[in-house]
Amino acid sequence: MKKIFGLMLIAMVAVGFVTAPVFADVNKGQKIFIKKMKKSCGFTGGEMSKKHTQAEWKTLYEAGSLNDEMIKECPDAKPLKDSYLPHVYEFLYNYASDSGNVPAC
Repeated sequence: MKKIFGLMLIAMVAVGFVTAPVFADVNKGQKIFIKKMKKSCGFTGGEMSKKHTQAEWKTLYEAGSLNDEMIKECPDAKPLKDSYLPHVYEFLYNYASDSGNVPAC
């Protein structure tokens, strides 16, 4: 019984470490947009997020074309690192035109 409990505990801890990086952060996405894109875009992240609905941002992200869309809107910006995209997506999705949310940037 102790052995089974120990194995279950180890498995739960391992799953926690594996899944932690999967979660994206809206606030981190906002900070990334401000730092990496705001100046070259000439407008705020709030303005960028309002360019599409949540469904449209989701489609772009799932199709792997989020960076392409952002460069289309901000031709002077450089593409974001792949590691930034989940966070920026969460930010754009959370403040999309149909979300009713307003970002502070």
